[in-house]
Amino acid sequence: MIEKIKQLAHAQFDEVITWRRYLHQHPELSQQEFGTMRYVADRLRAMGLEPKEGIGKTGVMAMIRGGINPESYCVALRADYDALPITENTGLPFSSENPGVMHACGHDMHTSTLLGAANILVQLRDQMQGSIMLIFEPSEEMYPGGARMMMDDGLFNEVMPNEIYAFHCLPEMDYGRVGMRKGKYMASTDELYWTVKGRGGHGATPHLSVDPILVASHIVVALQQLVSRNASPMMPTTLSFGKFIGSGRTNIIPDEVKMEGIIRTFDEKWRLECHEKIRKISCGIAEAMGAECDLFIDYGYPYVFNDDRCTQQVHDHAVEYLGEDKVDWLDMRMTAEDFAFFAQKIPACYFRVGIHIPDTPFSNLHRPNLIVDERSIELASGFVAYNAMRALQKSK
Repeated sequence: MIEKIKQLAHAQFDEVITWRRYLHQHPELSQQEFGTMRYVADRLRAMGLEPKEGIGKTGVMAMIRGGINPESYCVALRADYDALPITENTGLPFSSENPGVMHACGHDMHTSTLLGAANILVQLRDQMQGSIMLIFEPSEEMYPGGARMMMDDGLFNEVMPNEIYAFHCLPEMDYGRVGMRKGKYMASTDELYWTVKGRGGHGATPHLSVDPILVASHIVVALQQLVSRNASPMMPTTLSFGKFIGSGRTNIIPDEVKMEGIIRTFDEKWRLECHEKIRKISCGIAEAMGAECDLFIDYGYPYVFNDDRCTQQVHDHAVEYLGEDKVDWLDMRMTAEDFAFFAQKIPACYFRVGIHIPDTPFSNLHRPNLIVDERSIELASGFVAYNAMRALQKSK
């Protein structure tokens, strides 16, 4: 089976790259992926499938029903396809044609890879015992996330998968490699929004004001103790501030300051404790300094948990497909993913595929110069298809 799948992946490589480059040239932001949805659905129809469009507003789902007992078992495969509000700076001949929008997280690579895997699986469906569910998810980059939106819109009403798999490109990893981790892999994430209200005035008479910039600064410094003194050293936790706006000027103390940040960790009990501590510290400091603090906590994605059996399965299949020297066990990451919502309901594995072009400068995710080694799409298409086929074989 390995050689057959590799042959199919290689034979379709040029076509799959055409799909990837089209998607890269026509990126769409979260909840706006109508063109992407139609493009993906058209490719699936050309394979003889019957995709359902508009799940979760702009998502797509299609079933590949095997030739043997198609209702007996179902393996789901997921790819995301929204882009980011970033101006591309790669110099590629197929750079984004949408100003200020770019596939800077590799979702074009994910989507074309799953389309390629689908094309392989369609050609092998007569040998398939069970079925494959293809999930093309929108809005991964924007809360509440496409996974929850699609599930709320009935994604699993007719068929509940027995296992689910997804992957993400990893620019720190060279082309040709695959990596995974059992158990807790990616952090939960919550967004934090503060409004610190004081009393503005002249910068030369601060005693007549309540300076919200000073109050907010104390809050920023004090909250760092959550990580340094409240979080267990064994519990990864990150608190970061990304925005601090006090719209005064050199001699004007403003009336209020607005701040935004994130809290990420790997334990639901500690996550809720963090929320309470952040609220008490922020409001307590503001009150003690004569100000007020309004805090909104936008409860985001849970942490990604990789099922032990599914993850060991991905590891073993990767060794079979690539060789043991090309497969890595990975560390935890503080990045977040709404695939976590799928993994809460279905045994899951979220793994990584290397995209770095060897001997070239490193370009990270969410950066305007992200470059993907397109050979990774051929590798990933074949491996995703192989892993799905082997998972169905083991379900007998």
